[in-house]
Amino acid sequence: MNEWLKFEKEGHIVTLTMNRPEIRNPLGESDDVKNFEEASSLINNDRDVRCVILTGVGAAFSAGGNVKNMKEKKGNFSGSSVALRERYRYGIHRIVRSVWNIEVPVIAAVNGAAIGLGNDVACLADIRIASKNARFGVTFLKIGLIPGDGGAWLLPKIIGLSMASELLFTGKLINADQAKECGLISKVFEESELMIEANNLAQSIVKQPPDALRMSKKLLREGMISNFETILEMSANMQALMHLTEDHQEAITAFFEKRDGDFKGK
Repeated sequence: MNEWLKFEKEGHIVTLTMNRPEIRNPLGESDDVKNFEEASSLINNDRDVRCVILTGVGAAFSAGGNVKNMKEKKGNFSGSSVALRERYRYGIHRIVRSVWNIEVPVIAAVNGAAIGLGNDVACLADIRIASKNARFGVTFLKIGLIPGDGGAWLLPKIIGLSMASELLFTGKLINADQAKECGLISKVFEESELMIEANNLAQSIVKQPPDALRMSKKLLREGMISNFETILEMSANMQALMHLTEDHQEAITAFFEKRDGDFKGK
């Protein structure tokens, strides 16, 4: 990773910060793939990590794809239709999968504009909060494109088909309060308070037993695509494992002693 995607670990929390404020944190370059994949791998392989905060620097969380490069047919947007298809499959889609496959809870702290791909990346998080400066847009049709990075699957699951269709088909921008009203985000804060509140939320999450936390996220994700019987079977299997952990015993003891648990991931 480099200074474009800053990786900072403090305690059990990793903060990933998109850091190209001068061009509004676009996504899709080859270095982006490497950075996100490395970050995801580091997080998943570090059992000490229990929560991730994803945010941006400047006026944008992420303005999506680099429209200037699209206009000039440069970089990822050059070449034949076959070449473009492969760049989506092995470029942008790898970024999306990297965020989606993070095994611990991810909080998107949306500091500013989350447009197109930027909006979809925010939707990859488990929890989304935003500053009052945030704006959200599903603006692919405005530039003659379709949601090319999984947003057509994600967004209706978060805000429902009707609202997702309205945002996509009109290309309109909505502010943070409107995003909260439709369920795209859960809370709105002053700009100066956003990262404080994101860290407060993360601190609440990391108090939970880490293995049960990761399995709970897995269950929620599987619940988006699996039937009820499959989820019941997965729940039985995972619950059997959890009953035999030291953390479960510690949680029961802490419950009766009316204190927070001291969980070790064992």
